Amino acid sequence: MAIVIAAAGMCAAGAMNSAEIARLQGVAAAHERSLDETRREAQREVNALAARLSELQAQANRLNALGDRLARGAGMEDGEFDFDRTVGVGGPEPAQDMPAGKLLGGLDALEGDLTHSGQQLSVLEALLLDRKLQRDALPSRSPVHRSFMTSSYGYRADPFGRGGQFHKGIDFDARTGDPVMTVADGVVSYSGVRRGYGNVVEVDHGNGYVTRYAHNSRNVVKVGDLVRIGDEIAKAGSTGRSTGAHVHFEVWENGQVQNPRKFLGAMGVSRQ
Repeated sequence: MAIVIAAAGMCAAGAMNSAEIARLQGVAAAHERSLDETRREAQREVNALAARLSELQAQANRLNALGDRLARGAGMEDGEFDFDRTVGVGGPEPAQDMPAGKLLGGLDALEGDLTHSGQQLSVLEALLLDRKLQRDALPSRSPVHRSFMTSSYGYRADPFGRGGQFHKGIDFDARTGDPVMTVADGVVSYSGVRRGYGNVVEVDHGNGYVTRYAHNSRNVVKVGDLVRIGDEIAKAGSTGRSTGAHVHFEVWENGQVQNPRKFLGAMGVSRQ
């Protein structure tokens, strides 16, 4: 009888141990599932941070490219703004673990800074472009390559020996057929013959300025043509009231003739 009771007790204990083992196995499995979910959630957050970082890096690359383009457009010296060089930073305090919330907050702040910087650089680009357009629309270069001034603006003796006259422009030495080039961006407003001037091209620069190129042997543009600074608009010659091949150049501002030297003086135009 005692043996039967002992056997029954052992069976009961074995059953209890099996149940405890099963329970512990269930707890372990639950913990493992929880850990798996935690790992998956952590990986999702890492993937989200990686995607966010990639977007910010792309935005930073765009800003670097824009900044580099603006630096070159502004004529800054090479190396003055090196957008590929990492700037130096530091601090005396030791580093500490960063909570996830602060990291996300830092990324939000960085995105805001990049957006603001992008807006500022876009405005700067627009301003620089506007200034370039204005600069290109002002007379600023000689109408003939490798030339020199043969007659200046103002009162002078008449080249045909008939007293004095007011010379409205500057004459540049040239050979017949040499290219005559526009000194600024604009639209051809006249291409034809004017009394005394011979073959004439006039370019309206859209800001109150008109330039005139006279005594051409041939005009190569027509009214309405869009021309850029340095474009050929005529061939030099000696048509009209002229003693020989040259380019007569005038600048008009709001209907008033101006001395071209105040626009071309910085180019080293000289009289020889």
